[in-house]
Amino acid sequence: MTQSRQSQVSLSDTPYYHCISRCVRRAYLCGEDKYTEKSFEHRRQWVVERMHYLASLFSIDICAYAIMSNHYHLVLHVDEASNGVLSHDEVCERWCQLYSRPVLVERWQSKQTISEAENKVALSIIDNWRARLADISWFMRCLNEFIARKANKEDECSGRFWEGRFKSQALLDEDALLTCMAYVDLNPVRAKMSDSVETSEYTSSYERIHGVAQQNEKPLEYTFTKKPLFGFIGDENEQSTRGIPFSLLDYIELVDWSGRIIREGKRGAISTHRPSILTQLGLDDDTWLSLASRFGKDYHGAVGSLEALAVYASHTGKRWIASKNQLRLH
Repeated sequence: MTQSRQSQVSLSDTPYYHCISRCVRRAYLCGEDKYTEKSFEHRRQWVVERMHYLASLFSIDICAYAIMSNHYHLVLHVDEASNGVLSHDEVCERWCQLYSRPVLVERWQSKQTISEAENKVALSIIDNWRARLADISWFMRCLNEFIARKANKEDECSGRFWEGRFKSQALLDEDALLTCMAYVDLNPVRAKMSDSVETSEYTSSYERIHGVAQQNEKPLEYTFTKKPLFGFIGDENEQSTRGIPFSLLDYIELVDWSGRIIREGKRGAISTHRPSILTQLGLDDDTWLSLASRFGKDYHGAVGSLEALAVYASHTGKRWIASKNQLRLH
């Protein structure tokens, strides 16, 4: 049974969410269609440009992503704190980069409203926009509608491009976040599209390593200040308290090590270069590799400890959350 988005998102429990959108039927997001021999590789750049553009407007950060042939993954962080301190004018300028500005709001901004009632309505509209700027559903809507329209125009067709709705998964603790991010970054390696994360273009790990989404980056379609990927704050010299609570170097080492083993099929072999972060997580090699390979298949809905799942269930109106969603790391 389909669940409402409200019953899946609880920002009081976690700001982190794993989102997946998949093309309907045999539609191609990217890749090469062996039946028509058409290449859709250029569409990967569409997705990357659009999601970065939206991240610069929304109070939402991108933690991880992977653009595949008929679907894509995003791990998002909702920044309620920064959204709450935006001025009314900042909210207007951000939202009106995407949608037209109502006449009443224009009059309010230019101080031409003639009554308190008009001011109240204008501020109500702006407050609604503010809520949308921290709403995952609106972020995904602005991403998917844009890509669908552009793809349909290129394909000279109409109709649905995406499956009914994007899927979202609450990541309730740091372990679930790290595991999901690694699972997302390792998508091209598992699909045998790349030999390692270092060569996995159109993933967040590739962008963190090389600074761009792919090697021969074309000029962006948009003019905007690009917001960087959500940062790691586990490094000793990192003073920020806002970010992913692990070291970037440790994370890159972990996904690189995992990718090479998955690609080469050498599970069970004793590695002399075992990432230190696995000891921090209390995991043996096989358990971690199983999580990194099967996270998306084995875990559905919210993921976290049993305690976190119970609290999340109470906040989202559920009587229970399947115990199989407990991430058993320790």
